[in-house]
Amino acid sequence: MTQGQLFAAFSSETDEWSTPMSFFRMVERRLGPFDLDVCATPENAKAARFFTRSDDGLSRRWVGRVWMNPPYGSRIGRWMRKAREESLAGAFVVCLVPARTDTAWWHDHAMRGRVHFIRGRLRFGNSKNAAPFPSALVVFEPGSGDPWRAC
Repeated sequence: MTQGQLFAAFSSETDEWSTPMSFFRMVERRLGPFDLDVCATPENAKAARFFTRSDDGLSRRWVGRVWMNPPYGSRIGRWMRKAREESLAGAFVVCLVPARTDTAWWHDHAMRGRVHFIRGRLRFGNSKNAAPFPSALVVFEPGSGDPWRAC
């Protein structure tokens, strides 16, 4: 990876962060296999069925056990809302997201799932350096409802 590519990988020039395969395998061992990856490319898909950017996963129905490592830019709130809505419709959705606990999307959506903070910093894609932000897994159980609805 060139210095320019490294900078782009850890800057706002990209909002895509490819899930580290070793981390994904650990999640699979603990939570089981996934049927659908809703934010993938053919090269980095974590399930046999997947949606690419051109498939527009936000406009599609999610069924089964779903893996989501969404774009980390300004659209992340829409992806988290969709993940929560699809869980209410019956999907089991696991989201790998930056632990941005001060944001509206975190409070509006992530906190309504089961949050697991990841110790240390992940190395996304082929990067030799860890991400400049902490990460978390947010798990939305099928039909579990919203424990904060009354608040």
